[in-house]
Amino acid sequence: MLRDEIAKALKVLQNGGIILYPTDTIWGIGCDASNTEAVKKIYALKQREESKSMIILLDVDNKLQSYVNDVPEIAYDLMEYAEHPLTLVMPGAKNISPALIAEDGSIGVRVTNHEFCKQLIQRLRKPLVSTSANISGEPSPKNFGQISPEIIDGVDYVVDLEQHDMGEKRPSTIMRLQPDGRFEFLRR
Repeated sequence: MLRDEIAKALKVLQNGGIILYPTDTIWGIGCDASNTEAVKKIYALKQREESKSMIILLDVDNKLQSYVNDVPEIAYDLMEYAEHPLTLVMPGAKNISPALIAEDGSIGVRVTNHEFCKQLIQRLRKPLVSTSANISGEPSPKNFGQISPEIIDGVDYVVDLEQHDMGEKRPSTIMRLQPDGRFEFLRR
C-alpha cells in the first residue's frame, strides 16, 4: 500500500503535477521544489500571493547544505531535540525554484519524520514543497476531513493514506535562524 502510493505520487511529481498528502504535521499540498511551474500551480490553487513563501521538506538533515548556503551548527541540534516538528527559516536558499525563495533570500526547511514523505523525497531525489491544504486566509485543516473540496479537486493526485484518521494534527513550530546562530520563534 505505502509503496504503491509512493510510486503514484512520484509519477505525478515527476510530470510536474501537485499532490495532496499526509505529513508529520497537517495535510500538505506539494510538488517538486525545483519545478517553478508546479510551484506556481500551488500558489494559484491556494489563491496565495507569491511573496508568501512555502516550505520544503527533506528526508535527512545532511541534505540541508544542498539548499541553504550557511547552515548554522545549532540547526542540527534544534532539529534533533525539538519535541514537535520544527521548520527552520534560514537565509541563503539555493538549488530550488526561485518562486519558493522569500524576498530576503530565505527558505523554510523541515526534515520530516513521516515515512511516506521520507520515502517519496528519497525517490524524487529533490525536496518536496509543503504548504497547508487550504485556500490562503482560511484555517489550516487539522485532518483530511476538514480539507475543502476545492483543494481536493484542484490537485493532480490525492494520496490514499491516513484519510480516515480524524485525530487533530497541528502545524510545525517555525523558527527563524540566522547564520550566527541567533533565532526567533515565528510560530510556536
